Amino acid sequence: MALNNIDDARLVQQETAVGAGVQILVLALLGTAIGMGPAGWVTGLVFAVVLWAVLSRALHRSRLRSFGPANRVTLGRATLVGGVTALVADSFVSAPPVSLLVGLTAVALLLDGVDGKVARRTGTSTALGARFDMEVDAFLILVLSVYVSTAMGPWVLLIGLMRYAFVAAARVAPWLNAPLPPSMARKTVAAMQGICLLVAGADLLPYAAGFGVALLALGLLVWSFGRDVLWLWRTSRLTASEAAPVQRVLELAGR
Repeated sequence: MALNNIDDARLVQQETAVGAGVQILVLALLGTAIGMGPAGWVTGLVFAVVLWAVLSRALHRSRLRSFGPANRVTLGRATLVGGVTALVADSFVSAPPVSLLVGLTAVALLLDGVDGKVARRTGTSTALGARFDMEVDAFLILVLSVYVSTAMGPWVLLIGLMRYAFVAAARVAPWLNAPLPPSMARKTVAAMQGICLLVAGADLLPYAAGFGVALLALGLLVWSFGRDVLWLWRTSRLTASEAAPVQRVLELAGR
């Protein structure tokens, strides 16, 4: 049994290594196609190494016996995000083909809902898989906001940074870590961020229209986060008020 567990762990880790190899292959293809400069290469390679290291550590801690088909889809999507990241980094030196950037991003966004469906149909849903999916989504939004901000201003970065600001705030205010109830509105707003940023950065619309699309995305995100934070705050206050009488009784009993 121990040997089987070791073999399973090795197979899982090998899949992450294959993912890193595929990422390097994607970078090589992009470099050949557009003559990608050092900025894109370095950023893409750093992305590949960091993704491999973080995912390997998470898999080791979770002790999964199988990587699973859903995680393979997410890993493939992460590879596309790595390509988008390299192109955006290269755009600060030379403008990459917008069609290539849009194409990679569009496929990554289309695959967003596939891994979840695969996980449910195959019965392989895991906390790690859900977290992996969420982190890939968040990083893609951050990269897209960086790209769009170069044309529309630094305010667009708020779209990509808001989720990370929420995570940082939760370290100071633990009540923000409480689970949220399922919400279709939250899922819709989250999905719209990538679409809106893609449209705004694709040069398909006049500048004013693209600016409005990005502003709409930010407004919806502020509303969504604001609603969730308010719900969490009210829930924490209610929980504290309900716990206070019990705590008081315990204190009196201790006397």
